Amino acid sequence: MPETELLLRSTRVVTPDGTRPAAVAVAGGRITGLLPYDAAAPPRARTEELGDTALLPGLVDTHVHVNDPGRSEWEGFATATRAAAAGGVTTLIDMPLNSLPPTTTPHHLHVKQRAAAGAVHVDVGFWGGAIPANAGALRPLHDAGVFGFKCFLSPSGVEEFPELDRHQLAAAMAEVAGLGGLLIVHAEAPDHLDRAPRRTGRRYADFLASRPRAAENDAVTTLIALAARLGARVHVLHLSSGDALPLIAEARRAGVRLTAETCPHFLTLAAEEVPDGATEFKCCPPIRERANQDALWAGLADGTIDCVVSDHSPCTPDLKHPETGDFATAWGGISSLQLGLPAVWTAARRRGHTLDDVARWMSTAPARLAGLAGKGAIEAGRDADLVALAPEDTFTVDPAALHHRHPITAYAGRTLHGVVRATWLRGHKIADGGATTGAVAPLALPPPTGRLLERTQPA
Repeated sequence: MPETELLLRSTRVVTPDGTRPAAVAVAGGRITGLLPYDAAAPPRARTEELGDTALLPGLVDTHVHVNDPGRSEWEGFATATRAAAAGGVTTLIDMPLNSLPPTTTPHHLHVKQRAAAGAVHVDVGFWGGAIPANAGALRPLHDAGVFGFKCFLSPSGVEEFPELDRHQLAAAMAEVAGLGGLLIVHAEAPDHLDRAPRRTGRRYADFLASRPRAAENDAVTTLIALAARLGARVHVLHLSSGDALPLIAEARRAGVRLTAETCPHFLTLAAEEVPDGATEFKCCPPIRERANQDALWAGLADGTIDCVVSDHSPCTPDLKHPETGDFATAWGGISSLQLGLPAVWTAARRRGHTLDDVARWMSTAPARLAGLAGKGAIEAGRDADLVALAPEDTFTVDPAALHHRHPITAYAGRTLHGVVRATWLRGHKIADGGATTGAVAPLALPPPTGRLLERTQPA
């Protein structure tokens, strides 16, 4: 066993076997063991005493739109990964759209990798895209190391990443299943969206009516039928409709290889509190009512929903149309990469959940989804990706203090529990807020040390 280089002590280390006092030993970028809290430090090891500050596995966020290259004025790898580090996220997987070019061919993947190389403060992997024109590129993309393939069933919002119709969906799903891969799906049925009332203007209720739950429910039903027939592994992205949960639970009991995620904004924000004209709250599918939110929390508690990831989807301020507050024309996306952990913890603690639950939803399960065997838990052999969280401390969200590119967030002015004190990537500290309270850890970063990840095992 290599000689211990770093020893982190906390009275609350969140492990797969529960939270307990421990000293986490690190060498060569990996966790080498969990020792008793009062174990003597090896002579040449650096020791950090965290006291009652909790130590969690670094978050794994499998749903991030970095938009670089091509729309780097929306967000870029440097700014996105700074925000990730400040929020305790140590691994993210970038979505294939909103960049130019989209990640729909091996060449496009290499363009994106070149844009990210040397700029990332956390580890970064890439999803490929499945669109009508790239059926022949799925196998080469899989061979190039993407973690799976994203598709839309309804318009994506950018013309270079069109949706699949039902026949194209079946063909893509069959191809991905033949590769032993994973298809991840924006699940809203276009016919329901086409029939829904569409009104321009500032009223959030009108926007909500334009994205009905039935669109999600019908799309999930379609995915279940196809996945069952093809034996495919399928993941439902950003689930917002609680009505779909019984469908997912029944399908899984029947052996369908279906997983699902939801997002911090669906768990913490409610339609009843979205002000008219506040387009920073717009996302697709939309933030729904409180009763629906309760159903999502129940789905997390019983395991129907596997994980919680950000769907960080930023844009330039003008695309949110703040001058008109028109929900119909504003870009749909919420910037929350840095705030996901405290937002979810704030709501989870109020509902009686623990840090063990949060670590499972936001680290362990997303790592499993992507096949990241070295990530997602504090145990020997895993990467020493860690986050120190002061769970009782609070801060008020100041958009100007966030590290993503533009100071836009639906959480502005909210008081959240859980202050990230420090983040480590493979044992190297990449964010350090010291012992002071405050909204955002001041990042005294070395040159970026994140790595570009490729799939190394079947998804």
